[in-house]
Amino acid sequence: MKLFRRNAIILTVIVFVCVAVYLNWAYNNGEGIDPLIADTNQPEASDVAADDSGMFYEHSGEGDQIPLSDDTGSDESSNPVQDYFANARLSRQKARDSAVTILRETSESTSASQEVVDESLSAIAAMATYSLSEAEIESLIRAKGFTECVAFLSDDGIIVTVPAPYEGLSSAAVAKITDIVTSETVLGYDQIKIIEVK
Repeated sequence: MKLFRRNAIILTVIVFVCVAVYLNWAYNNGEGIDPLIADTNQPEASDVAADDSGMFYEHSGEGDQIPLSDDTGSDESSNPVQDYFANARLSRQKARDSAVTILRETSESTSASQEVVDESLSAIAAMATYSLSEAEIESLIRAKGFTECVAFLSDDGIIVTVPAPYEGLSSAAVAKITDIVTSETVLGYDQIKIIEVK
């Protein structure tokens, strides 16, 4: 019975991981959506800004700001913003894959206690849940008009990176992202960090 239960848990976790990988693949192969049009009446955001809720966001990158979409006709792969998002997704996936491999090896070890096996399987299930939530949040944020988005979810909070218009993110854009995150997770405003990629 223990062997059946253990195999059932492992199979369930593998299904979750496969679904997460598929959603990530489907998301990465999706078409872009028109960029969010920032409110031009808003003052330019500082490097770190906070609103009344206590949730904060910051700018990322140095030098000149670049537009959300590349209208110059140049190759998309030369756009540093697009490169950032592609690399961030790849790094996140590699880190998760490595962690899942280590946890799976631990859970399959014959010398591991049942407590260690259960903890490893719980950690794998949590990573699968994070991957699914991140994919859902990213899809919803893109549906609100952002061309790109990468979310990094953990027990402590979430970091959402989005491309920023020249004027910086408006308070309306920050509110849209915050509403999506709070509706899809149990995180509070103080656990949400939004980073503008320029």
